[in-house]
Amino acid sequence: MRHILKLHRSLIDPIPHIPHNYQFIIFNPATHKEEWLALNNTIFAHHPDQGNWAMQDLENKMNEPWFDPAGFFLCMHDEKIVGFCWTKIHHDFVNQDPVGELYVIGVDPAESGKGIGKAVCTEGLIYLKEKGVKQAMLYVDDDNEAGKGLYKTLGFN
Repeated sequence: MRHILKLHRSLIDPIPHIPHNYQFIIFNPATHKEEWLALNNTIFAHHPDQGNWAMQDLENKMNEPWFDPAGFFLCMHDEKIVGFCWTKIHHDFVNQDPVGELYVIGVDPAESGKGIGKAVCTEGLIYLKEKGVKQAMLYVDDDNEAGKGLYKTLGFN
């Protein structure tokens, strides 16, 4: 049985950029959606929710009222997407401040272990903080030990 954790962290304190040798750009649907979709499906090939997406799945998400490409970061290396962090801001909680979510985080399996995941997550957290969001959250499968380890280093619990 699948067990999903919901982790949180504060965005009140400063969030330093992570030193890296990658270029970060904002997702542009006109030029990135096919490459992003292929990478997403590679990364999440066996994931029940995020894997095996068709273009229509991506387009449906981009048509959601919360979608903002400015909060969708791509990590580029040699003009290729090697990682990403897609954020989401929840404005719909009753009697609560907005909450930022690291909605989808992915790193090309061929590039794992190079710090890309931490760097893209940090860019997402800085973006959410700059938008005035005070709390961040994310969901992770309980059996995803690598993900849980990364998120702990980023202050999630």
